[in-house]
Parts: sequence; C-alpha cells; structure tokens
Amino acid sequence: MRKRERENPCGVCGHYHKYEEGEVCGVCGHRMPASTERPIQQGGAFPSEILRDFLYLGSYDNASRSELLKTIGVSHVLNTVPACQNLYKNSFTYHCLQDDKSLQFDDAIQFIEQCDKNKARVLVHCMSGKSRSPAVVVAYLMKCKGWRLAQSFQWVKERRPQVELSEAVQHQLLEFEQKLFGSNEAASTVLQPLPPAVTLPISGFGFPRPADTSPVPVFNQLSIFERMGPSVAPNNFVFGSGRTEEQNSMDSSS
Repeated sequence: MRKRERENPCGVCGHYHKYEEGEVCGVCGHRMPASTERPIQQGGAFPSEILRDFLYLGSYDNASRSELLKTIGVSHVLNTVPACQNLYKNSFTYHCLQDDKSLQFDDAIQFIEQCDKNKARVLVHCMSGKSRSPAVVVAYLMKCKGWRLAQSFQWVKERRPQVELSEAVQHQLLEFEQKLFGSNEAASTVLQPLPPAVTLPISGFGFPRPADTSPVPVFNQLSIFERMGPSVAPNNFVFGSGRTEEQNSMDSSS
C-alpha cells in the first residue's frame, strides 16, 4: 500500500484499507456502509450498544480501538479485569475494578451512574465481553432501572448474544438481586421440584441435596440464564412515544 494511503487509516476501525472505495478490511472485516445503512455495532470491532447513546458492552479488543471508541462517542471506560491494561489514559477516563475474583457491583454502578449524570458515553469491558462485564451491566440495569434479574439479563443477551456468564458470576447476580429486592425471583419462580420417579443430576447453580428423600430442586429444564424466549421488555419499559392506559384497553378489547 502506498505511503499516502497508509497516512489515512479507516476512521472507524483504525486499520488501513480503501474503505471509501468499499474495500473490506482484511483485519476486522469492516466496510463502508451504504448511505442508508447504520454501522453494525454487534460483534467484531464494535462493542454492543446496551442503552442507546450511553452504555456500551465489549471486550478488551474493543477497548483497544481508540479511534473506533472516539467515533461512537465513548469517553469513559470501565475495566472489569485488573490484568487488562488501560491503554489510552490521555484519551479516556478509566475506572478499573480491583478484585479479579469477586465483582464489585456497587463500585462499578457508581462509576456508570456518574457517567450518566455527566452525559458521557461509557464502555464496560472485560477480556472477552462474555461474563464479567455483562454481569456488571446486568447489575446496573437492576439497580438503576429497577428491573429484575431475568428481565435485565434478557435485555443484555438480546443485544450481545455471545454473553455466557460463568457459574460464579451467576451466583453473584442472584445474591445481588436478593440484596436489592429482598427476594430472589429466580429461586421462587424457576425452581420446581421434579416428580419422585425422575432422577436427574443437580443443575443450575448446584443447590445442595436435601437431607431427606424429597425431590432435588432443579431449574425447570434450563436455568434463568439459558431460558431465552421471545423478546419481552420489562413491565415498566415503554417503547416509542408511549401509550395511554385507555389506548391499551381499547386494543385488548378489540
């Protein structure tokens, strides 16, 4: 590639390719979208947009692309893995969680809340963007939106399908839900006893076997973090301009 071309990297992915001519980047697969298209922000070089124009979720690879982050307006970065280096301290405001085993939800949420107050866009990332950082985002939605764990997890999962929470992280989220709401929705609505004739190994979060001969409580087929049905918005979430109760009752009666 000629020197002049190498002086002008792609403004979105940061790599050198003839993006204005429609050439696909050989590194990350980015291409210049048609004028009617909106850049895809799910996977690849792009982090996942969880809350529009505010909260983004991604991997260390996403966090290492400074030009891309600047393009989508990110100015703050929440690093959930102490071992991950904060690469651009002169360009972004970083906050790093210090415990590599237990997630400090309250500390992380306080940082995200401050970003919201300052109207700043924030990226939450871990190494792969599959477990630690999604858990922090789920906890934020629970705390600041008032959504239960199942609703918050589904919201994140639909916007970043590659999310795979570790068992330890699932435990922490269940405990955090109980701390916030005084009860555990997953345990009360998903756990059901099996018929006595059926014997299956303990699943879900490994609940201890009872001392008596009563059926072992297990998650009904799949755990709360695996049951992904149709898209269901939280009860208190309204799309678009909203509708009145009168309009909703008219629709239901028709």
